[in-house]
Amino acid sequence: MTLPCFSVRWSACATALFLGLLLITGSGGPAKAGTLEDVKARGTLVCGVSEGLGGFSEKDEQGTWRGFDVDFCKAVALAIFADAGKVEYVPLSASDRFQALMDRKVDLLSRNSTWTLARDAGQSLEFVGVSYFDGQGFMVPALYGATSPLQLNGATICVVSGTTTQDNATAYFERAGLKVSFLPFEARQDARKAYADGKCDAYTADRSALAGERADLPKPDDHVILKDVISKEPLGPVVRDDDPKWVNLVRWVLFGLIDAEEVGLTSDSIAADKAQQAGMLGSLSGPSLGLPDGWLTQVIGGVGNMGEIFERNLGEETPMQLSRGINALWTQGGILYAPPLQ
Repeated sequence: MTLPCFSVRWSACATALFLGLLLITGSGGPAKAGTLEDVKARGTLVCGVSEGLGGFSEKDEQGTWRGFDVDFCKAVALAIFADAGKVEYVPLSASDRFQALMDRKVDLLSRNSTWTLARDAGQSLEFVGVSYFDGQGFMVPALYGATSPLQLNGATICVVSGTTTQDNATAYFERAGLKVSFLPFEARQDARKAYADGKCDAYTADRSALAGERADLPKPDDHVILKDVISKEPLGPVVRDDDPKWVNLVRWVLFGLIDAEEVGLTSDSIAADKAQQAGMLGSLSGPSLGLPDGWLTQVIGGVGNMGEIFERNLGEETPMQLSRGINALWTQGGILYAPPLQ
């Protein structure tokens, strides 16, 4: 049988084949709208958060979402809409969070999630940066007198499933030649209750998460978070990897919060000094990100810089009682660093 392409000029044949492929694949239809266009058309940003983690994302007594991760959702909404209220919060468990993002149930995941190779390269995900440098630790009742997790041989340890936590702890105790058992829970509040009820001897999670869990216990002072850190847990916002424009937008909102702190721009200074609005922040190019000029002025004016967000939700004057530590700016003895805005 003679192939069709042999009977016509090659250019015409190639065109016919290309058009045929378009019909088969449907690629000749209208271009699919990006995430930013979807968000604008909807009028709200849909943001995935934790189901309730002190200092990071939880509802207050009035039913309003608050926390470090919540403020990042607000920052993105401010960049797009100049309105921190245009966010729909979707609480997600550790097991459901990434699938919900890939299934397009949320536009952005701002939920204490660790950046790993398997998650970044192994799934259709993109970590836009690190908003909080953390590490895994252990909480135990103070009456035990323990000062190190190496004293937990034979212990039962509560852990939340769907995270890297149990694997990290298993490897840690195996290297030390110690035997422990784990009591896993799907929901964080169930793990906390089991620990509070004495069903396990210790609770392991990211140390920032343990600070939140400790603050929610009836008597926080009766529990201690051990100083040992057994893993690297770089936490940050996550988006899908199929929309570079959206990746850039969310990434530079994060970097903008960090850079604003570095140059001393705060919510108060921007509100008081109109010249700053016409200065560095006002001159930033918004269109390259699909945002209006002056977008970062709206962000900093609405939620503050990264330092303000940290101190408001996690700082030493809050129930979390966390110091900046390595989460301080690189100019202040920490490792928090962002590329320059200009």
